[in-house]
Amino acid sequence: MAKTSKKNDKATTPESGERLNKKTYDNELRLLHIELVKLQQWVVEKGLKVCIVFEGRDGAGKGGTIKAITERVSPRVFRVIALPAPSEREKTQMYGQRYLAHMPAAGEVIIFDRSWYNRAGVERVMGFCTEEQTNTFLKVTPLFEKLMLESGIILIKYWLEVSPQEQARRLGDRCEDGRKLWKLTPMDLKSFTRWDAYTKARDEMFAATDTSWAPWYMARSEDKRKVRLNIISHLLKQIPYGDLTQAEKIKLPKRGKIGTYKAKDYPFKMVNERF
Repeated sequence: MAKTSKKNDKATTPESGERLNKKTYDNELRLLHIELVKLQQWVVEKGLKVCIVFEGRDGAGKGGTIKAITERVSPRVFRVIALPAPSEREKTQMYGQRYLAHMPAAGEVIIFDRSWYNRAGVERVMGFCTEEQTNTFLKVTPLFEKLMLESGIILIKYWLEVSPQEQARRLGDRCEDGRKLWKLTPMDLKSFTRWDAYTKARDEMFAATDTSWAPWYMARSEDKRKVRLNIISHLLKQIPYGDLTQAEKIKLPKRGKIGTYKAKDYPFKMVNERF
């Protein structure tokens, strides 16, 4: 694997070439965030229902990409769904039932950080479901997604693809970085040893569920900055939207006179100022 600098700005991999530098990334991301705000207002105004699915191996960059999408928009419009393992009760329900409650209503963008496709990936590879259950899932999912579209939902599915070398580097970094330890679960460690099994499961999932009405879009995620910009740029092209921000120029109103009311003395418990 190629050596990386401390900032990773110029590290290279066979798949991605030179890393995107931070200044370029920040400038491009700012422009894309402006467009996401426009999209947000359009979704609300027009009552659109948008569902975005993110799938990929552990360490592929799903969480960081979702954060890049949502950090400058309203959490009341862009809602992220990252469900834990099913409860004992949920295990007895119809598969996929727990996801239905999170489907978008008018004026919402729902982002699934992993989704019903767990059955075709981690559940299958780790033996949490039978092959018969997996085959049934792969058979009915295209029909389920067609029903979603017929109900007016705009469904967009992304798979983030990472190399085994880059995945190993990222998961190893989680082991060393106290800020990222929460991202590393016992299941991640077990699944790390089953690369080929995940690849086979991914390919069979694509073959069964990459349909004309709900296609899969794959994005290379060797460079986290590049994949975030590429995904957002692609997402903006999937939903035609207008610019409602220019309808009326926003100006601050005149502030009333300050000082007519004198604040009361109060024994506030102040935060210690360390900086």
